Formats: sequence, C-alpha cells, structure tokens
Amino acid sequence: MCADRRAVDNRRCFVDVDSQLAEDARPDIFLRPIGEAVVDGFPVAETLRQIAGAPPVLDLAHLGLGPDGHTASLVPGDPVLEVTNLDVALCGVYQGRRRMTLTYPILNRARRILWLVTGDSKDDMLVRLRDGDSSIPAGRVRQDQAVVLADSAAAKKVGAGMAPQKE
Repeated sequence: MCADRRAVDNRRCFVDVDSQLAEDARPDIFLRPIGEAVVDGFPVAETLRQIAGAPPVLDLAHLGLGPDGHTASLVPGDPVLEVTNLDVALCGVYQGRRRMTLTYPILNRARRILWLVTGDSKDDMLVRLRDGDSSIPAGRVRQDQAVVLADSAAAKKVGAGMAPQKE
C-alpha cells in the first residue's frame, strides 16, 4: 500500500494499494504480520485508519475482474478469501508473485464499488458477477452500491440484465 503523504488533507486522500509488490523486491513488508507492515514509511493498517476512519470506510473501491473471477488479489482457492478480521492481508503466490490485497470486510464497507471490465476473456465472469455468483471471488463483493463499466467484448453475454436503469 502506498500513500502519498502530500495528499493527506482533512481525511481527503487517495490510497494506492499495489497488489503486485513482489516478495523479493520488498522483503521488509513480508517479514512481519500485515498489521505491522510498513510500506514507504507508513504502517499499513494504521495508515488506513488515519485516512478512512476506524474501521476504515472507503468512498470508492475501483475493482477489475479477472478471467478466473478474481478481483483485487482475491483469487480462487487462496486462503485470504476467508480473512474476516483484517482489512489488508497477504495472499499466496499468484502468477509468480506474492501480493497483498484489500479483503472483503473493507471492500464491503466501501460506499461505492466501481467495476471496470474489459476484454472477451471476462465475458463469462461478468455474467457470473451480475448473477451474484459467490463461488467466484468477485461475486462475494457486495453489489448494492456497485457500478459496472464494461466494454462490448466483456459484455457480449450479459444481455439486457445489466442495461442502465431509468430513473
């Protein structure tokens, strides 16, 4: 997690969680429990609390959708999917890298979820996301405050089920 120190101003801050921090590139953050991890000089859990309250509530969580149904670094079969007592946790190795991720508790407290889904390799998963399929990691993120932006390739199997609603 990298927080821009210059952006901290009266609880207005953008936080970038870099889920692709390779273990060998930053061993200092992987040698202690995530609650004590320090990235760019900031303790991870404490930085989230300072920026977004206790418990942290994000105004917006911007998520993607993987062709295997993963989102953030919440990937199928990873034990991190069952973490309920932490907002940020370490994942197992995925695509050759060990990552950290926002967990379901903090994602599901977010005021809004923005999904950006592109490419035809995501078309089946987008249908499953729409249907609330909790067997895929993305399907466990609450959808009542979600907005999905998808290109035509990703949305080709969705049909009218995700058409814009009239007010």
